[in-house]
Amino acid sequence: MAAPRPSPLPLGALHASHGGCWLRDSDGRTRGLGKGEAIMASADTPLLMLNAPLVATRLGYPDLSGLDLLELFAFVHPARFCVPTPKGLATALGLAPPASDDAVPELLQHAAGKLLETCESSNWAEREGAWSALQSLSRLRWPWAQVIAPHIKQPPRAERWLFTRLPEWEEAPDRPQPGQIVLDPEAIDARLAFLTGAGAEQRPGQQAYAREAGHTFAPRQQPGLPHVLLAQAGTGTGKTLGYLAPASLWAEQSGGTIWVSTYTKNLQRQLRRESRRVWPDTSTEGSVASGNRQRVVVRKGRENYLCLLNLEDALQGGFSGRPAIMAQLIARWAAYTQDGDMIGGDLPGWLGTLFRQRGIKALTDQRGECVYAGCPHYRKCFIERSARASAQADLVIANHALVMVNAARGRDHAQRPTRIVFDEGHHVFEAADSTFSAALTGSETIELRRWVIGPERGSKGRRRGLAARLADVSSYDEQGAKAIAAAREAAEALPADGWLQRLHDEAPSGPLETLLGAVRSLTYARDESGGQEAGYGIETEAAQLDGNFVELAGQAQAALAELRHPLMKLSNRLEALLEEPPDWLDGLGRARIEGARHSLGWRIDLIAAWEALLDRLGGPVDPDFVDWLAVDRSEAREYDTGIHRRWLDPMKPFARVVLEPSHGVMLTSATLTDRSGHEDDDWETAIARSGAAHIDVAPRLCMAESPFDYSNQAEVLIVTDVKRGDIPALAGAYARLIEAAEGGVLGLFTAIRRLRAVYGRIADHLARAGLPLYAQHVDPIDTGTLVDIFRDDPHASLLGTDALRDGVDVPGHSLRCVVMEQVPWPKPGILHRARRAMNGGSSYDDRIIRARLAQGFGRLIRSREDRGHFVVLSAAFPSRLLTAFPKGTPVIRLTLDEALQRIASSVSLDRTTEPETPDTQDAGNKG
Repeated sequence: MAAPRPSPLPLGALHASHGGCWLRDSDGRTRGLGKGEAIMASADTPLLMLNAPLVATRLGYPDLSGLDLLELFAFVHPARFCVPTPKGLATALGLAPPASDDAVPELLQHAAGKLLETCESSNWAEREGAWSALQSLSRLRWPWAQVIAPHIKQPPRAERWLFTRLPEWEEAPDRPQPGQIVLDPEAIDARLAFLTGAGAEQRPGQQAYAREAGHTFAPRQQPGLPHVLLAQAGTGTGKTLGYLAPASLWAEQSGGTIWVSTYTKNLQRQLRRESRRVWPDTSTEGSVASGNRQRVVVRKGRENYLCLLNLEDALQGGFSGRPAIMAQLIARWAAYTQDGDMIGGDLPGWLGTLFRQRGIKALTDQRGECVYAGCPHYRKCFIERSARASAQADLVIANHALVMVNAARGRDHAQRPTRIVFDEGHHVFEAADSTFSAALTGSETIELRRWVIGPERGSKGRRRGLAARLADVSSYDEQGAKAIAAAREAAEALPADGWLQRLHDEAPSGPLETLLGAVRSLTYARDESGGQEAGYGIETEAAQLDGNFVELAGQAQAALAELRHPLMKLSNRLEALLEEPPDWLDGLGRARIEGARHSLGWRIDLIAAWEALLDRLGGPVDPDFVDWLAVDRSEAREYDTGIHRRWLDPMKPFARVVLEPSHGVMLTSATLTDRSGHEDDDWETAIARSGAAHIDVAPRLCMAESPFDYSNQAEVLIVTDVKRGDIPALAGAYARLIEAAEGGVLGLFTAIRRLRAVYGRIADHLARAGLPLYAQHVDPIDTGTLVDIFRDDPHASLLGTDALRDGVDVPGHSLRCVVMEQVPWPKPGILHRARRAMNGGSSYDDRIIRARLAQGFGRLIRSREDRGHFVVLSAAFPSRLLTAFPKGTPVIRLTLDEALQRIASSVSLDRTTEPETPDTQDAGNKG
């Protein structure tokens, strides 16, 4: 039973959905009204609402404002989870959820009353700092400030400022190198049994998988030749605990650190939860400052964490208007966050979307501008705390990109991972493809200019150039000062603000802008893709370039070399300064200079890669690379232009940078092999995409089949009578499928334009039937929050693109039907064409499609209780692709009407038996 409802806040409340609008006045009367009247009512007096940007989208009035309960929730309960829906808010506050849309306004009034009661309670856990934050928010005219002011008492003593409350991290001695341990198979079995719990179902496949994983951690016998394991584990095998069992045993016995790398933030969160089974006495919340070693640490790229220096700048006038209000709410969160992770951590994903600006990113280190020990908050920095904690941890949970970047240019070689488990291993190829690429574009070069020069022509922000970062060095070292001045002068040749408009006006400034202008002109001249009319980005090969283009490339290359040389000289001067330090160089100063050297090395390598790229233009083709010119566009709006280079096989640098220095590497996934139907070919593809062939290692191979009964739990329905390209027919099919399934549909699209067209045609109709529909690229909500909403409401459906095809974990009744709009053909770009030619032509396309189908199907059945349908709307689905689905899964070609009958019958059958919630054991061991 829900707790008694608190007294409602005597303010009007507005709720708008695709099904209509409802207004409840302060006297307790609720009525339906039209969109125009709702807009007028909100303009007359502040109204309570939930997720104001979403309400504004529903009403078609972007300037809507009011008292958003999500903002109040973020103030009262920072760092606490809440699904941003009426039901989610009710659950978070212990209130009864509304039975229908017209009951939502009353709930909003009671929810506001509940939050204000919390502010008055002596048990309010997040009271500290609230009164001071409220004073700042009042000055910023936050709409809630006057409402809640009477409910928050001034504390008897002045509250500490955020930056004095945060704990400091402490240095720790280096850990000795790990012991050389060979794991006993019976010990692995015992550890696995302990983790799965007494009375848990015996899974021979999981046990064999865990034993195979144990071989990864054995002592290496030759330098450059790590143990490599490729392990495919079907969904439901329990692969997470399968590799954590031997990994934790090795960490315990050897004193070393295991890195587990994922591709999606969702799996990082799942691993964070699962790790508590392995280390129940010390969760990831351990404090470095307290001296307690964190056994489990989550690591992400710098751009994911709150930068305290950026936050201080925002709080002291760097932000104004709505972004300034957001900064105050972020400061409230910063005092209570577990680790400062703003992207996928405990900061509500919906908070940034409430302010309609890129404020969240502005509070992170997006440009690599960190001054390290030169920052006044260095000893409290969330990023530095995480890095130091990971050096002492048993388990580090990271992502593929970070592992690769850390291996390529990590600051501390001793802290680079040597035992790595790549979960979601089928994405290692894509991650390596991105990590080891080069892109000489306008956006990349202007960021380099800003990093070197700093603020120009009165621009705001805390951006600092090299001269400001190294002012003390330049005043002490004459040669260093000359190098800084030379670098600043050379950086003037890089694109500056307004470069896109100058390219459009055909009036570029400087050698780099001139080259980019030529890139843009040539790309438009050669394009035959049809992308110009459709508004998509366009590209062309970097081949058959005329003499003038090659000459412009040479001039740009010379300008880049003019910048690289003084940066290299400056790096050498900083190294000399560390070798013979002056008297004024203390420990923090040394750390700052080491950080500056690291940043310089990164930029020097970047410039060298650009020079190598330009050097190849007009010369012989390098068989290892694919080069092309591109104009990046979104809905016909240009946002970047440049020259791109990718490895034809990115596993070559991956093997050299990641595999060779490692002692043991495991790649695991439910879709690691190709599933072509020919077993040898299946593993051949997996081996090629692991990089093992490039270091002459024969990897161990392991296959653990899924324990699910796909013949009874799932059906694949190939719908043959929805014509490709017929948007009205496609929209009608989606609407009827969602109605037949009574919600719980995940719709996967290969094009954003078609997604939006379908959503616009069916959302209102479905909402009136009590079936809410959400969509990526339409709703002003981040993807993670959209999945949370979808998971929380079994009647909701969600439309999305690639980000939802992989890594989304929605077990149970909330996801009972996956619909693909068509066969997910690969985009026929220049890079794809080159790789297709190298890897067997059409068979390469088939491998990509089968992988995408397998990943999409993998969203459907996540536990033993799950049942559902996987629908592909394709009249000519090739039979050769059917091996993508698990063996035994029924595959039926049928009309849309027949598919609707099967889905409706299944829903009716499920209704007779109450769907069970997956038990803890199954939920914890999902593949």
